[in-house]
Amino acid sequence: MDILTEALGSMRTGQPQSVRTHGRAPWGLRLPPVAGAGFHVVLYGTCWLVPLGDAPHLKPLALSTGDVVFLRDGRGHVLADDPSTPAEEERPEQFRPGSPLGTVTIGGDGPGTSLLCGNYHLDQGRPHPLVSRLPEIIHLPTRHGRHPELSAAVQLLGTELENPRIGSAGIVPALIDSLLLYILRAWFEDQPPTAAKGWAAALGDSAVAPALSAVHADPAAQWTVESLAERVGLSRAAFARRFTALVGEPPMAYLTRWRMTTAARLLRETDAPLTTVAARTGYGSEYAFAKAFKREFGRAPGGYRREARAA
Repeated sequence: MDILTEALGSMRTGQPQSVRTHGRAPWGLRLPPVAGAGFHVVLYGTCWLVPLGDAPHLKPLALSTGDVVFLRDGRGHVLADDPSTPAEEERPEQFRPGSPLGTVTIGGDGPGTSLLCGNYHLDQGRPHPLVSRLPEIIHLPTRHGRHPELSAAVQLLGTELENPRIGSAGIVPALIDSLLLYILRAWFEDQPPTAAKGWAAALGDSAVAPALSAVHADPAAQWTVESLAERVGLSRAAFARRFTALVGEPPMAYLTRWRMTTAARLLRETDAPLTTVAARTGYGSEYAFAKAFKREFGRAPGGYRREARAA
């Protein structure tokens, strides 16, 4: 079971939105916060990303060709040729629709930079801890052979955007959709095994990772701390301590979280009756499931489904 794919899938609520941004110095573009996670890919040129808001711990980032930036919570920020360049809001007349993506053009007549900018629609109301505990901003340079798969995806995107051909309208959205997994996989694999902690360590741990995979593969199973510990060859107490230390919550708390996350996704994306949703998430009756769901989400499953469909 691919835990990263499952965790992201549980949060995704729509297709990514993206635009190609062309800036010629001097240029500065102020980007407001978005509901989800933001990203930028520098296709060519150089620029700076300057975080906005009360975040003195986040410093301006110098970016160059091939760099990828992921903003976990869609924080507002400025993109500019230089941190001192005044930033302006995007204006409708700067946008030009096109295929496979529209473009925004800004700035003067100096050196140029081209970026792919966008956001992924992620449910931040109940974020999976694998995502919520990531750094606020992830910067991944892909030059000099770093992150070869991510670099290949960036190069493919650049080629398709520079020279759109037949099929580009389908290829580009698919590459952008896959980019999120490439970004997060590259970051997790960057963490030194001896220094990794939290989820970065959990995904590579010989006991915790198989237990997580088992829960994700079959949330309806009647798991207990004992059965999970036995599955990975540890005592109950040793397993519980190790799981809690890396995942951030006890095994049964995470099991309940994942069951409720799975139930919410089934309610949003399928027409399965409540009895089926209950059975697929480990509850013996519709009543028991509805009670647990309301305790977790503050509303009954039927009401949640109606609201999600309306949204």
